[in-house]
Amino acid sequence: MPDAQGKIRYAVVAGGWISQGAFMPGVGQTDNSVMTALVTGDPIKAQDLADLYNLEPYRYEQFAQLLASGTIDAVYIATPNFRHLEFALPALEAGIHVLLEKPMATSEADCQAMIAAAERSGAKLMVAYRLHCEPGTVEMVQQVRQGAIGEPRLFTATFTQHTDPANHRMKSGYWAGPATDMGPYPLNAVRNLFGSEPLHVNAVAIHTPGRPINTPDTVCVTLRFAEERLAVFTVSYSLPGSQRFQLLGTQGEIQASPCFGFGEGVAIGYHLIVDGKTTEHQHPVVDHFGGETQYFSECILNDTHPEPDGDEGWRDVRVLAAIERALHTGKAQTLAPLPARKGIQPSQARSLPLAEVPPYINTAEPND
Repeated sequence: MPDAQGKIRYAVVAGGWISQGAFMPGVGQTDNSVMTALVTGDPIKAQDLADLYNLEPYRYEQFAQLLASGTIDAVYIATPNFRHLEFALPALEAGIHVLLEKPMATSEADCQAMIAAAERSGAKLMVAYRLHCEPGTVEMVQQVRQGAIGEPRLFTATFTQHTDPANHRMKSGYWAGPATDMGPYPLNAVRNLFGSEPLHVNAVAIHTPGRPINTPDTVCVTLRFAEERLAVFTVSYSLPGSQRFQLLGTQGEIQASPCFGFGEGVAIGYHLIVDGKTTEHQHPVVDHFGGETQYFSECILNDTHPEPDGDEGWRDVRVLAAIERALHTGKAQTLAPLPARKGIQPSQARSLPLAEVPPYINTAEPND
């Protein structure tokens, strides 16, 4: 049950940068959500963040106690990817709703286990595709569906950043590397823009000389869809920050940059080019995390199914697993066809103002 003000009560699982710098401030921008608990293995973060947001701190080994406490309705899980199942599964089995960072898991089996647990208990499971609630992104998807550029045929994207060698993502293999950390953004974008699933997956990768990472740091992926449509995207941990995509159709194109990021100064807009004429479509900077949280809480309060559900998360993980196999074998991977999804809807767009972010509490446990 929500609190006395009718707000969904969240516990934040893991106090790393994405929690501190995005989710926790964003909750305060909503009118239907509140944080009541924090789960962390770092005693300094536990104390400081609990004091800042008036939360009850729990250690990881106390998670079962939290689930039975009656003080939360939902959890936001932002642990490293390989720990998602560890916390999502018992929460769902306890009937606690789960907002889970992407990628959903590090295996298809883990995704299916979570989906099954949600179906058994009736708890809602949403993967944190924040862009599904971002107005510019939602509008681009609608433009394509309405035929603004004719039939979409070719998608190309680049998403790069220069990752600190001390970051755990540089040390934790493929399922923490750029293909799985950054790849879901262009992958999810093209799946929604095309409104279909890739059938063939191929990938090549390089390891930049001198970069201390134990998985390829730059990966280029090619996806072939039904009706001979193509998508190509490149992600990297070893290049200056860049994010852009181009979608070419039979009658025009969409160009977007920035298109995947968030935060101060990041307003996601796009250029629509048809018959040689360019129109610019601008949207304000919004709080992505507040928007997705408000949407998920509305789904809980109104008992409606969240659009970016476990099936949506699994579909991306299915492709990420195929990319891993393609890199390992050097051979293109074939995927079985899947039924179409309803996909992103205009009603999901949220335009909450960007929250002020307090100073980051960085301690000896940077991955938590």
